[in-house]
Amino acid sequence: MTIDTASPRKPLNQGNALTENPRAALFKDHNFRWMTGGSLLSMLGDQFTLIALPWLVLQMTGDTLVLGTVLALISVPRALFILIGGALVDRHSPKQVLMITKYINLLLLAVLAGLVFAGTLSLWMVYVLSLGIGLATAFSIPAATAMMPHVVARSQLQAANGISLGLRQLTMFLGPLLAGLLIALFGAGNAAQEAVDAPAHANATGIGIAFALDALSFAVSAWTLSKVQTHAGNSAPAAAPQAVLTSVAQGLIHFWRDGELRTCFLYWSAIALFIMGPIHIAIPVLASSSPQLGAAAFGTIVGAHGAGTLLGMVVSGMVPRLRFGSLGMTILAFDAIIGVLFMPMGLITAVWQGAALMAVIGLLGGFMQVSVFTWIQQRVPPALLGRAMSLFMFIFMGLAPISAAVTGWVMKSITLPQLFAASGGTLVVLTALASVLTPMRRVTDAAPAAR
Repeated sequence: MTIDTASPRKPLNQGNALTENPRAALFKDHNFRWMTGGSLLSMLGDQFTLIALPWLVLQMTGDTLVLGTVLALISVPRALFILIGGALVDRHSPKQVLMITKYINLLLLAVLAGLVFAGTLSLWMVYVLSLGIGLATAFSIPAATAMMPHVVARSQLQAANGISLGLRQLTMFLGPLLAGLLIALFGAGNAAQEAVDAPAHANATGIGIAFALDALSFAVSAWTLSKVQTHAGNSAPAAAPQAVLTSVAQGLIHFWRDGELRTCFLYWSAIALFIMGPIHIAIPVLASSSPQLGAAAFGTIVGAHGAGTLLGMVVSGMVPRLRFGSLGMTILAFDAIIGVLFMPMGLITAVWQGAALMAVIGLLGGFMQVSVFTWIQQRVPPALLGRAMSLFMFIFMGLAPISAAVTGWVMKSITLPQLFAASGGTLVVLTALASVLTPMRRVTDAAPAAR
């Protein structure tokens, strides 16, 4: 690893890192603290928008197809441009790219908050701002993931990534709870003025504050990022521009020729299509259409899922070899249980019921998320690991919005209980078919023999 010795301060004392607890050494490093503190604020702010934006659209239109369209405008550009974003990050400083995206998101969210407060927000404005947020995210995700090797020593990467992942799950627990409570407490304000193409909507003041807080989080995190000093990092020199598409194609060919990788990627693609859409669309619709629920309930249910996911990751660290036979059989068994738990979601009549179901779903998903990431890292050659993780993200960022849009259209003709039952039942059937017809059940934790 090369370190910029001209920097006034090295990012981490290499000698101390060998003799003290890795996490303790990380938190003594000013660079890591600046970057982690800013990331924590930014991730927390993202959760406010994650709750406020679907709620805003539903209050404006009550149309699930419109909600699916808005989520697609965020997610599809993010998925389509994420590989280009990664190439741009490889050719420039990840810090510079990340800083630019923070300023762009700050501007977009500030405009969105201002329009909500003024009561002049139209649906076409929501579409445009959502598209801008999606495009900015396509570049911020690869920039943020590429930052860590430029801030900490190679020996500290695993501990640093573990802390970052844990903090992300913590924000996924706290953020929705705080956002839902904020929207419920403030209720309607002056922003709920009726416009021709933007009907009056409840909770407008709380929604505007949620967007404003997210904008503020980007401002503060941009300031903390400016304090971070980077070094050369652990990555290889950037490839020539003409080699980008060739490199992507070579990675896809390698993954397709690996039978177990191909099976898992196709299986996860089906999961994204059949499950992610209902989660993103049906749960906010369930909360908004049930008199006994509401914005606070929506935040509580989503927060329970985040808390369960965090707990699942902790359990995975404590008992990493907990298996029902092989790794593949464990994935299938957990997914089948998730499908069964998902089926009664449309019948809940109290917040605690939805929170309990989503907490257990998150627990199972969080446990397997750590195992799956570890398996990919062991399975894929280091030279292809970046492309493998990009493909993994593309599956959930590219197919999930398609699922969300289709779900919004399907909900025009079926009820919520029917949607949840069909989605969960499909997942159960999918796991059974994968167990019988594919090599999924034979996937093990062991790294493959050198070929």
